[in-house]
Amino acid sequence: MPKSQAKPSPEIEARPPSHLFYLSSLRRPLVDRAEGIYFWTRDGRRFIDGSSGPMVANIGHSNRNVLDAMKRQMDKTTFAYRLHFENEPAEGLARELAGKLPEGMDRIFFVSGGSEATESCIKLARQWAVATGQPKRWKVITRFPSYHGGTLGSLSITGDDALAETFTPMMKVMPTVPAPTAWRDRDNLSMEQRGLRYADMLEEKIQSEGPESVLAFIMEPVGGAATAALVAPDSYYPRIREICDRYGILLIHDEVMSGAGRTGKFLGGDHWNCKPDIVALSKGLGSGYAPLGALAAPMRLVEPLLASGGFQHGHTYAGNPLACAAGLAVLGEMDRLDLIANAAAMGDVLMAELKGLQKRFPFIADVRGKGLLTGAEMVADPETLKPIDPALKATQRL
Repeated sequence: MPKSQAKPSPEIEARPPSHLFYLSSLRRPLVDRAEGIYFWTRDGRRFIDGSSGPMVANIGHSNRNVLDAMKRQMDKTTFAYRLHFENEPAEGLARELAGKLPEGMDRIFFVSGGSEATESCIKLARQWAVATGQPKRWKVITRFPSYHGGTLGSLSITGDDALAETFTPMMKVMPTVPAPTAWRDRDNLSMEQRGLRYADMLEEKIQSEGPESVLAFIMEPVGGAATAALVAPDSYYPRIREICDRYGILLIHDEVMSGAGRTGKFLGGDHWNCKPDIVALSKGLGSGYAPLGALAAPMRLVEPLLASGGFQHGHTYAGNPLACAAGLAVLGEMDRLDLIANAAAMGDVLMAELKGLQKRFPFIADVRGKGLLTGAEMVADPETLKPIDPALKATQRL
């Protein structure tokens, strides 16, 4: 067991019992303050936030310009219910986002996090289908493995049996296709041929499910929690778009982790000029300053809903002025500091360093990713690609 888990620090041992519960009963260091890439605990220890939390703090902690923008907004109002009032921070952030997204993706719906964002995407897709006379379309094909959130709706499109098993009786589990782990394949095909083969698995699944019943396909352009920065061969992305168009299926990009500049482009899909029909954003959009997420879609999908009674969806804190003021300031800092270009440049450095380690250590079987969403996959046997025994807790030790 890693030393950090084997014996709690004196600070943790001296702390009173917590009333909070999360994934486990393991106590963590109690953070006191943060700045830039660092956290400090009450007992003076400093930690590097090496992963930006779960890929959230894209602009660093305690950025003064963001904090000042939030303080100015706090002096005005911190809440205005979206069904009673409009607010300028939400309007401004929507305008700014529309200018950074692919052309036509200019209808924005704000939420408080990634699970809400992906669930909002599938609810928008379903209501669009009903409003346009396609009520038989309800299936959302997803990849296995994948992760798209923890609410029942987003969990239904998550390709992870262990996460879904307990809740399966309470939801419709959606059909899956294999994630494009082309680097693991042992055949005589080129990587581009493998990319086409994985994409064509989507068409096969559509046909087996019945094209008239399939509503959408959801994917992360650059893999996140479930596939560790997985990048498909370049041929995969345009073929997926082509297949969705052929069958009238909506393409949803989950950019909760890969979006907001982390990959060296504003959206991960921008690396392949792959334009989705709906996008989910969160994490780096608020960069940890406030709970914030968003759905983006073109007017051609939104207009039928508005004409037939409106979007039957929403949350109390959707478009919260304080959260949106934070998000607007975060985007401003990304531009001022040229952080997206920096993510691309630093990503090149990180990739080169990891490739160098791969040559030295054969248990590093693959290095992949884009920008600062880059990962390395370790295996027990580099020939068979047998995974490392989870009981060894290799990633925790690393």
